[in-house]
Amino acid sequence: MTKAFTRRRLLATAGLATPALLLGYYGKTPDKKTQQALLRSGEWLSFRARNLIGRNALAREYEPEDISPEFRTNGATLPKTQQWNADAKTGFQTWKLQVDGKVNTPQSFSLAQLKALPARTQITRHDCVEGWSAIGQWTGVPLSSILKTVGLTDDARYIVFWCADEMGSWQYYESIDLIDAFHPQTILAFGMNGQNLPVEHGAPARLRVERQLGYKQAKFIMRIEAVSSFEQLGDGKGGFWEDLGNYEWYAGI
Repeated sequence: MTKAFTRRRLLATAGLATPALLLGYYGKTPDKKTQQALLRSGEWLSFRARNLIGRNALAREYEPEDISPEFRTNGATLPKTQQWNADAKTGFQTWKLQVDGKVNTPQSFSLAQLKALPARTQITRHDCVEGWSAIGQWTGVPLSSILKTVGLTDDARYIVFWCADEMGSWQYYESIDLIDAFHPQTILAFGMNGQNLPVEHGAPARLRVERQLGYKQAKFIMRIEAVSSFEQLGDGKGGFWEDLGNYEWYAGI
């Protein structure tokens, strides 16, 4: 079992708390106002802890016997967009991941092409902002490999994930900075627990950014865009839930 010096251990040792720890302390899911207050304080602490510890601090990894017998779903479980449904009917053989924005060579990748690249498998814990957690095994391509292939321009600062699921008339999206994008445990996962990624968990590919809370793990990814700022995205806060004011942009644990 990997024993890494993580932000969570640092905060716990210091007598502080991240949102996930506070949820556990309360023993139940706090009301919305309390959740938002905890997330704001947790973001402030964990963002600075990440910068203190360094960009390559690892999330804890577990053994196969630790995998949860049940892994709850969160968010959308079946996109309704036309392109995703057309791809699903072919077993995602027609699916293409577009990578563009602030890159030198925009490219698209089929699922077969992603699976042909060197992959990483990791067993990690998923912590949901709603107060539950589960351990699962994820297999996928390190996001850094994709970004190195297309090459980022000098003014790229964030990586945005555009998803097939929609909330009302809004397309779901999330974003991370380059520190998390190039972290060794940040992967585009196409496998879960030794099988193809199930639809309800984001098939054909989802983000796993293991040092952040569950709502940052974007599912049903269709496009990856490198940007210099959030100004032209939604309400400019870097994510669907962030734009609504429900959650903070940085959700480190």
